[in-house]
Formats: sequence, structure tokens, C-alpha cells
Amino acid sequence: MKLFGLANCDTCRKARKRYPDAQFVDYRDELIAPSMLLDWAGQVGGFEKLINKASPTWRGLPSHDFADNQAWLQALAENPTLIKRPVLLLDDGQIRQGRDV
Repeated sequence: MKLFGLANCDTCRKARKRYPDAQFVDYRDELIAPSMLLDWAGQVGGFEKLINKASPTWRGLPSHDFADNQAWLQALAENPTLIKRPVLLLDDGQIRQGRDV
């Protein structure tokens, strides 16, 4: 199992305690591969559901109009904190995201 998030996020800290054997990956230290982001978006129902629209980063973006997957991937490469956290990647490739972790 891998747990993706931010080291200074309270929800991620709780998830780390809940899953002590999971390898933790901080979004800021290790960018998520585009292929993995596409897979995650597919599992949760699209990029709209993968991101955290309540975040200050989202509100600070000049535009919220993303025409295609490439535009989403570019936005997430530049702003990895947009990903709703934490993301728990199970051994079978399935993910759990957000407070459901």
C-alpha cells in the first residue's frame, strides 16, 4: 500500500497513523506520474472529483476551465496540492480518497 498526501496535512497524519505499514509519498517531494493521475481520475469519476475545490490553491487559479486531460495534468503538475488528500493506493491498484481513507 502507498499513501499519498502532504506531510503537514492533519487528515494525512491521521491516515498515516491508521495505516502505519503504508509507504507515505508527499506530493510536493515526489510528483505523481501522469499515467497514475489518469488512472486515479478514472477510478473516482474524472478530474473534477479528484481535486479539492475547497483549497486555496484552487480558488487562486486564474481559470477553472480545463478543456481536456492534458490541461488537467498540467494544472496538477504545477499545483500538486490540488489533489484531494489523502489518496490510499491499495495493492490491487484501487484507490480510496479523502476522508474515506
